[in-house]
Amino acid sequence: MEKSSLIAQARQQLEAARRATSGRSAKTVHGGHEKVLRQTVIAMCAGRSTDEFNNPGEATVHVLTGRVRLTCGPTTWDGSPGDLLIAPQTPHALHAVEDSVILLTVAKTSRPD
Repeated sequence: MEKSSLIAQARQQLEAARRATSGRSAKTVHGGHEKVLRQTVIAMCAGRSTDEFNNPGEATVHVLTGRVRLTCGPTTWDGSPGDLLIAPQTPHALHAVEDSVILLTVAKTSRPD
């Protein structure tokens, strides 16, 4: 059994994002490339966005702090602390409306060899 404080991870990643020229920081807290399930704490400073991307399987965005906007074409979903956004299977992007931290959970549809 392992235990991890998402509050502490969020604080650390947001501090790192504020220092980074990209305004973003991330750390995988469970799983990884070799696993089906992967959970990553991602921090983004206000005004920063991800490039548009596809899911390798199913994905959710749990907003830990701040406010984010998930965009898929002309459709947007806003998220605040405690919200769980289900990421679409089509290309989408994430934008930080204010300094934000999310927990991205991805379950790949196929396990790598």
